[in-house]
Order: sequence, then structure tokens, then C-alpha cells
Amino acid sequence: MMIETTNYYRWRKFKNRFFQFLLIMAAIAVLTPILLIVQYTFVKGAGSLNLDFFTNLPKPVGEVGGGMRHAILGTLYLVAIGAAIAVPIGIMAGIYLAEFDKKSALSRILSFAIDLLTGVPSIIVGIFAYILLVVPMKSFNAMAGGVALSIIILPIVTRATEEILKLVPDHIREAGLALGIPRWKVIFMIVVPGSFKGIFTGVMLAISRAAGETAPLLFTAFGNMYMSYRIDQPMASLPVQIYNYAISPFEDWQRQAWGGAFVLIIIVLGINLTSRAIINRNELINFFSELKKKLNSKKA
Repeated sequence: MMIETTNYYRWRKFKNRFFQFLLIMAAIAVLTPILLIVQYTFVKGAGSLNLDFFTNLPKPVGEVGGGMRHAILGTLYLVAIGAAIAVPIGIMAGIYLAEFDKKSALSRILSFAIDLLTGVPSIIVGIFAYILLVVPMKSFNAMAGGVALSIIILPIVTRATEEILKLVPDHIREAGLALGIPRWKVIFMIVVPGSFKGIFTGVMLAISRAAGETAPLLFTAFGNMYMSYRIDQPMASLPVQIYNYAISPFEDWQRQAWGGAFVLIIIVLGINLTSRAIINRNELINFFSELKKKLNSKKA
């Protein structure tokens, strides 16, 4: 009997370790392409990363040097426009889907529309924004680019907000209502603040995706070789600048395209890491406090 129990215990332990090994290998399989992409992009574009790249505008055609300052700032500007439009609307739509009449015709239509928007190719979004804003204004412009990016951001924020709020236990809502608090206050002062971390993460993921979009901006903001902050004029962006430089016949521009690609990856990673740091700021403060105590104890 003891032998059978021991064998059974060993078999369970073996299965546990085997599945842990499979999970670790799956995690490595997911991380490997990301690391290879970052490494390859850095190797190809490292030669372009200098102070001029971040502070200068492009040189005239055929001249070596220049930078992508206008494209880097233009990307941040366009993404900010898109986020300013889409994030408030997306959060409110997500709250409606999660907290109000979930079986109504409006909820079903809204949910279907969000799923449809999620699957729409970005180039179609660009054509829509082109017809909506570029044609009436008779010029490519930054506003059209921001609207195109907002359409990309909107469904991700809405769906993330909805799913995060659904994870909040019903007894929290019921406790607030039992105290006589109006439903809207329960939602906006208890449920939503308690889900801030998850909602904020969804917003950052949506912004990260929009920052790397090229197709919508080709039809809207179009691009600009000069510095421009006017919302009614064409504006440069990193994805479009990378595309234009990559297909050019000039070796220096192709080299700068790789540098721009690496900077774009860093921006996307930076957005995600910054969001994580903001969300987990208490954990970071505790970590550095403990680290400081250990260093002081070693010195003593």
C-alpha cells in the first residue's frame, strides 16, 4: 500500500513538473519573436540613433543626415488627438454595456458594432476618415488622422472597459445601493475607481496599437517633411515616415527607416512600461524602500 501511494505521489509530481515545463516553453515561444524583432531592428537602426536624429528635420533629397523630430512629435500629437476623442467615449460605452440594460436592443446593437469595428481593416478606417474630413476640407490634415486613430482606439477601450467592469462582484454594487447611494454614484464612485488599473491598461494597449498604424495616416495626415502643429494641415508621423524612407532608393534614408522603426518600438514599449509603473507605483515604492534598507544595512 505504501509503495502504491509513493508511486502515485511521484506520478503526480512528474505531471506537475511536466506541465510547468510546457507552460515555460510556451512563454519562451511567445517572447522569442518579440526579442528577435527588437534585436534585429536595433542592429539595423542603431547607426541612425544620435542627437541629430531626434532634434533635426530631414535633409533635402540626396543629402546625408537629418532626423525625424517632426515625425516623432507628429506621432505623439496624432495619437493624443485620437485618444482625446476615443477614450472618454469608449469608457462611457463600456460602462453602459457592463452596468445597464444588457438585454436591450441598443446594447445588442452597440455590442455588435464594437465587434464589427474591431475587425475592420485599418485601411478601410483611413478611407472612411478621408471621405469624412479630407474631401470636405480639400486637404490632408492632422484632424482626419486623429479621427482615424480614434476609430481604432474606440473598440479596444470599450471592450476592455466592459470586460473589466464585469469582473467586479455584484455584492459591491448591492452594498452601495443598500446604503441608499444612487446607482450612478455607485458606478462612477465605487465600481469604476475600483477597476481603474484594468481600464487604464486597456487604454494604454489601445493607444499603443494606434501609435503603430500606417495605412489610416496615408489617407488622412499624409505626411510632411517640415514641422507642423496645425490641425488643418498635413502632419508627419513615424509610421508614414518609415514607410516613405523604406521604399526610397537612398541608402541613408533606408538606414534612418530602421532607426525610426526602433524608436517606434521603444515608444510603444515605453507607453506600456509607463502604464505598468503608474498602476504598480505602490509596489515600486515598496521595492525601492526595501532595496534602500538592504543597502544601508550592508554599509553599516
